[in-house]
Amino acid sequence: MTLSRRDLGFGLAAIAGLTALPAAAQSTLSAEDRATLAQAQTYLQALTSAQGSFVETGAGGQRRQGRFYLQRPGKMRFEYTDPAGLLVVSDGDNVKRYDPRLNVFRQVPLGATPLSTFLARNVRLDQGVRIDRVTRMQSGAFAITARDQRRPNEGSVILAFAGNPMRLQEWTITDAQGARTRTQLTTLTPAPSLAASLFRLTDPTRRPGRN
Repeated sequence: MTLSRRDLGFGLAAIAGLTALPAAAQSTLSAEDRATLAQAQTYLQALTSAQGSFVETGAGGQRRQGRFYLQRPGKMRFEYTDPAGLLVVSDGDNVKRYDPRLNVFRQVPLGATPLSTFLARNVRLDQGVRIDRVTRMQSGAFAITARDQRRPNEGSVILAFAGNPMRLQEWTITDAQGARTRTQLTTLTPAPSLAASLFRLTDPTRRPGRN
């Protein structure tokens, strides 16, 4: 079963949605824009193991929150405290989602999802991604607006970074219908010793002896 970005239920998939496109997509960027992109790429590449908390605000104003864990390559976990129990986990091979309210479990190969790009060993923003806008502030903060050039009408994502010290602060997804979902990282810290169990999720809906 295919998991869409909406199915995945969190904004990190938008980062991963910056999939490989022809390098010509960068041809209209200024030298300063390219330097800013290189700065963001270096930061994301160094973000190999981290944890933190997030608040997600949907188009209708509904709010979700929880904690996230990241261990590249291949592994991540978003666990929601509101709504309680909702989980999205990548174990390096598959992306799995469990909603206890509906008792629904889904999974799809990681390589078949946009998450595979962000969780790859090498993160690239300097080739293939269509960048619509790079906005810089005097404080050193900046934002990158991007979309998939092959499917430009499917929406866009804005990645916002603090400048000093540099930190990924939030991202905003605008879908094909114009609905916006904003995810704010209220905390983000390095986490060099994450437990392997965080990135394991078995199907809770399966009963013993069930095929």
